[in-house]
Amino acid sequence: MFEGMIKHIFQYVKGVKFEGDFPRMTWHDCMRLYGSDKPDMRFGMTFVELKDLTEGRGFPVFDDAKFVVGICAEGCANYTRKQLDALAEFVKKPQVGAKGLVYVKYEENGTLKSSVDKFYSQDDLKTWANRFGAKTGDLMLILCGDDADKTRKQMNELRLEMGERLGLRDKNKFAPLWVVDFPLFEWNEEDNRFYAMHHPFTSPKPEDVQYLDTDPGRVRANAYDLAMNGVELGGGSVRIHDSELQNKMFELLGFTPEKAMD
Repeated sequence: MFEGMIKHIFQYVKGVKFEGDFPRMTWHDCMRLYGSDKPDMRFGMTFVELKDLTEGRGFPVFDDAKFVVGICAEGCANYTRKQLDALAEFVKKPQVGAKGLVYVKYEENGTLKSSVDKFYSQDDLKTWANRFGAKTGDLMLILCGDDADKTRKQMNELRLEMGERLGLRDKNKFAPLWVVDFPLFEWNEEDNRFYAMHHPFTSPKPEDVQYLDTDPGRVRANAYDLAMNGVELGGGSVRIHDSELQNKMFELLGFTPEKAMD
């Protein structure tokens, strides 16, 4: 019903008609491929992980990092040094927070030129290009870090920036996505405990209730969001209707019986 309402509103207000059902993607796939739980689906540039291909070549930044990830920008191998420096400065902005950027140009003559080609041979870089599915004329942009989630979020910012620079975020194009299977809990390292991803009254997936005692981080929420062009339009969830299950939720979230009654 919600999807039908959204389709009606867009057709009535914008004259935009959506054909077929909106696509769906799990929260984990959204984060793995786009670094966002509301990805902009108007363009590609999905994430490619490279840690296994970057080790053991004497480049300490990649050797020491726990996570290496990149995107491929089609047709951007002609980027100038000034343009690449501007991208490097962009990822270093406080609101992005990366320490640096590595690039690999797939030149039209078939050679690969990189900011780290002192450490990696043409064969190494070709292996990276194959992982990306890159073609001649493409530009690969790579970030790394110790925290995979943080690095993915940084790469998401770079992906959106590249989409903007390349004119791929067309304001007249609309790409809806249902995001499903959110984690029920998120772990807070500072507090050393779980918090509810949505709220403490969200029901777990019935098939995941068995993991509440043994592996709470594995439990998925019976919840969904609708994303459009990188914006969350709305969402919802199934509430808990079982008092015993609700008490278990409060217990896992660190609520005392007295606090749970407040």
